[in-house]
Amino acid sequence: MLDATKIVPEELVPIRPVGRMVLNRNPDNFFAETEQVAFCTAHVVPGIDFSNDPLLAGRIHSYVDTQISRLGGPNFHEIPINAPVAQVHNNQRDGLHRQTINRGRVSYEPNSLAGGCPFQAGASAGFVSFPEPMAQDAHKVRGKPEKFADHYTQARLFFHSQSPVEQQHIVNAFRFELSRVQVPAIRERMVAGLRHVDNALALAVAAGLGMKALPAPLPKVLEKDPTPEVTQSKALSLLARPGDGSVRARRVALLVADGADGASLMAVARELLAQGAVPRWVGSRLGTVETTTGTLEVDVTMEAMPSVLFDAVVVPDGEAAVAALAEDGRALEFVKDQYRHCKPLLVFGAGSNLLTKAGIPTTLSDGAADTGLLMAGAGEADAASTAFLAALAAHRHFARETDPPRV
Repeated sequence: MLDATKIVPEELVPIRPVGRMVLNRNPDNFFAETEQVAFCTAHVVPGIDFSNDPLLAGRIHSYVDTQISRLGGPNFHEIPINAPVAQVHNNQRDGLHRQTINRGRVSYEPNSLAGGCPFQAGASAGFVSFPEPMAQDAHKVRGKPEKFADHYTQARLFFHSQSPVEQQHIVNAFRFELSRVQVPAIRERMVAGLRHVDNALALAVAAGLGMKALPAPLPKVLEKDPTPEVTQSKALSLLARPGDGSVRARRVALLVADGADGASLMAVARELLAQGAVPRWVGSRLGTVETTTGTLEVDVTMEAMPSVLFDAVVVPDGEAAVAALAEDGRALEFVKDQYRHCKPLLVFGAGSNLLTKAGIPTTLSDGAADTGLLMAGAGEADAASTAFLAALAAHRHFARETDPPRV
């Protein structure tokens, strides 16, 4: 499997877990660690050799070349985030930003002045190429198999493996990107290529670009279409693995303003914390707000932490608080974005006025109930919290989406 644009479906080769990687901390300094880290495909441990992957062959050279220019010279491996734990013994010397101070008179081998050290590790610990056997009449050439030119089979597999919601997202993405292409002939050529993937996909994209008729399919390199072993792969859909039903680490915005009903907000916040979620008090400004049950400290403003960074939102009860939020365009956009992105909304009492001001419908386009939009009255905080947690565990409520969008 030497074509980096292809995958082997899990139906043919099932996933076999071989370990678990745990991310146990964030970087202490983003520049010193994240920005200066140097991934290098040429660095391999003993027992590993390089395949004939043409993309890998290019990266073995280009990654080193890139690090030399990106990180200021050939000694990028001595930057702390890239430095090995064990001391390196080789004959590399000098160059820009050299950190090691080498002692001695020699930088070559074999030598007699340093007792022959350092010397190559040899086959037991150093790099050794794998002696790949070849058939008696085989010929090794620089070239690519014919299937490298098969540009559509896997694209078709991917598209047909998506749920209807995901397929519509792909259509929307093509419409958005191609609408930015200013030359009509190029837009037509892209749609012509999509006809080899799925004609319905091409039709939907063309409709969004204002094309009156579909262009003829692009000429293909391969004369005969390969016969795929798998035409649909469930694992390629993001919705195929909905998770374990937990809300751990989900971030929830609780909108606050002076006059908000503190009892219902605190009840929801306690339940979210108990389930491992991360509630944040979000307001129009920092400082404190006076609720019906006391003072709350605002964690973050709607400008500093916009809606896209939250998994759900809670709109408070309280006429004065809702009136203040309804006059703030940022609050209106905040709840609009939550709705557009199909995220759960829990709305208490007078908070429904904020939805009305934002133009957010309380039912789906067919009149059915929106399971991700929960309305609760006074004294219903406990029951509402339970329903809200279930909606949050479902993550996105795509039944809300329409083409074109209602909000």
